[in-house]
Amino acid sequence: MNTTTDTTIPTLSPWGTFTLVFGICFAILYVVCDMAALPLFTYHPGTDRIDLGYAPARRDEGPAMYWYGWLASSSLGAAILSGLAALLPGKIRGKIPLALAWVVPVVLLPVLVYSLMFYWRW
Repeated sequence: MNTTTDTTIPTLSPWGTFTLVFGICFAILYVVCDMAALPLFTYHPGTDRIDLGYAPARRDEGPAMYWYGWLASSSLGAAILSGLAALLPGKIRGKIPLALAWVVPVVLLPVLVYSLMFYWRW
């Protein structure tokens, strides 16, 4: 039986840090992009047109789709922040709580549901 205890903080590899921080940042940035209407681009499926940034739907052209732009904005921002986090020294990387990977999305889910309530009107 081993009675010694390991008191060192387990450090994540740079790739592990990248994936952990990406998951956390993507959830946060997605909600921010949704609430602030910050898509990287707007897709108009009726005319098969793409506009940079936010573009409202045009008359007689159908709806504008922002979801793809929100995904692109969130992915780009999360990738940049994750890349920076992966460059941190191992001691600092080891202090990022792993629980944030599930706590942050669970906390943000009610906010996201509330932001989409406009579409659920009767």
